[in-house]
Amino acid sequence: MRNIKVAVVHDWLLVYAGAEKVLEQILEIFPDADVYSTVDFLPDDQRAFLKGKKAGTTFIQKLPFAAKRYRDYLPLMPLAIEQLDLSAYDLVISSSYAVAKGVLTGPDQVHLSYVHSPIRYAWDLQAQYLKEARLERGIKGMLARVILHYMRLWDTRTANGVDCMLANSAFISRRIRKVYGRESQVLYPPVDVARFTVCHEKEDFYVTASRMVPYKRIPLIVEAFSLMPDKKLYVIGEGPEFEKAKACASSNVVLLGYQSTDVLVDHMRRAKAFVFAAEEDFGITPVEAQACGTPVIAYGKGGVLETVIADDRNGMRTGVFFQQQTADAICAAVREFESLERAIPANNCRANAERFSIEQFKAGFAAHAERALKAHPRFENVQI
Repeated sequence: MRNIKVAVVHDWLLVYAGAEKVLEQILEIFPDADVYSTVDFLPDDQRAFLKGKKAGTTFIQKLPFAAKRYRDYLPLMPLAIEQLDLSAYDLVISSSYAVAKGVLTGPDQVHLSYVHSPIRYAWDLQAQYLKEARLERGIKGMLARVILHYMRLWDTRTANGVDCMLANSAFISRRIRKVYGRESQVLYPPVDVARFTVCHEKEDFYVTASRMVPYKRIPLIVEAFSLMPDKKLYVIGEGPEFEKAKACASSNVVLLGYQSTDVLVDHMRRAKAFVFAAEEDFGITPVEAQACGTPVIAYGKGGVLETVIADDRNGMRTGVFFQQQTADAICAAVREFESLERAIPANNCRANAERFSIEQFKAGFAAHAERALKAHPRFENVQI
């Protein structure tokens, strides 16, 4: 049997974050695969996971200021991704939360798409995106709506070119069904739980960590803890919302800015609980916190409903949910957590986190890839 030639397509390579950790494990399964992306401006100190690979890129790579303002070229990305020539590959894998799934493939190729989400800001989060970008009215706002309408049409059409679609959570599977009319299999993204160790002796502080962009709602968490001066909060991360968070911080809130992974893990291990206020498609940091044996206080919507157990199901509670993104709701959830704290042992949190390990992801992804290939008459005898 001849070797299967594999291409892996990623939206854009700029920073080693959650989507790149998925790409890293796909490349562990298919080490000889070639990598493609709309742009590749990944810094040298973050490229190790690519194991020396340089991505094939689109014409956007050479456009002015693309490294820092790549999002400004979003209207061109559907055209750009379609220009990638992948005709030489048997299996095309797209890891997509924007445009990667729109690559063109032929009837003798198999396209497996791991969907982190349909384009968030073009679908159900359009109103939120336009508000945060201050594009609710005026000529620019009208132009943005026209572009997003075009993106939706393109996004729907390109879903037909995917042979097998995987969703990173049941939440995203429902979104896929609603916007594409397609069924998808759920495969949770890989979390490196092995690098975290459980700490049973918790200290008297809370922690949150994230890139400070609007939907992460870090200033909201800071505001809530400023209303609870007897409770200490450490905030790890930087980004456009940092100054906003700083402005509403009281003396019991410590903003540490960007910190190394070691510092982040140290705070996660020792904290009473990890606080999370975003609506995420999956959300890796709450799983990482649980891998440290640390309970999670989270906004009860999105992927966190699948990764945190907030009831007494078989004695396996690992956290508490709040139902509104308000400071008062967070305060109430903290009070509820403190009344339940002894009912959430560190070992429960760790056991729950292990459901999302790298090994689980790799085994599941390889099985789905093999199944997708065997469904095609050219690859009936293939084994991965």
